Amino acid sequence: MKKKVEIAERKPSTCTFQNLHRASLAVTKIYDQKLSKSGLTINQFSLLKTINHISPVSVSDLALEIRLDRTTLVRNLKPLEKAGLVVDVSPKGTRNRQLQLTSDGIKRYESAELLWQEAQEHIEQQLGKDNLNTLISLLFQIETL
Repeated sequence: MKKKVEIAERKPSTCTFQNLHRASLAVTKIYDQKLSKSGLTINQFSLLKTINHISPVSVSDLALEIRLDRTTLVRNLKPLEKAGLVVDVSPKGTRNRQLQLTSDGIKRYESAELLWQEAQEHIEQQLGKDNLNTLISLLFQIETL
């Protein structure tokens, strides 16, 4: 039987993807744990945050903004719409859905934002402000590849 290698003992992979993926999973776990009191995941919170800042927004424009394919976005929006947090405000008979937060969506977003801030602060405490700023700068560079 193979022994589970402790993270502290594991060597970083030479594969950029593996390192970014592992880091992404670790960061997602931190945010999801902090946000759990709100009933939202970090992915749901991010959708609410983006919609709140650029609404009303079409599904296509939202997909471009968050760099997610339309099909996955529509699937991710369904629970938020079912919970009454997001609504289509486009006039009847139009093909382009225009999304915005409902009043319940705004309340949930605003209460979850405090928990999100706790996650932000936790990560900054763990990495240090300078390292976090460097990381954000590097991630932005990677995003533009």
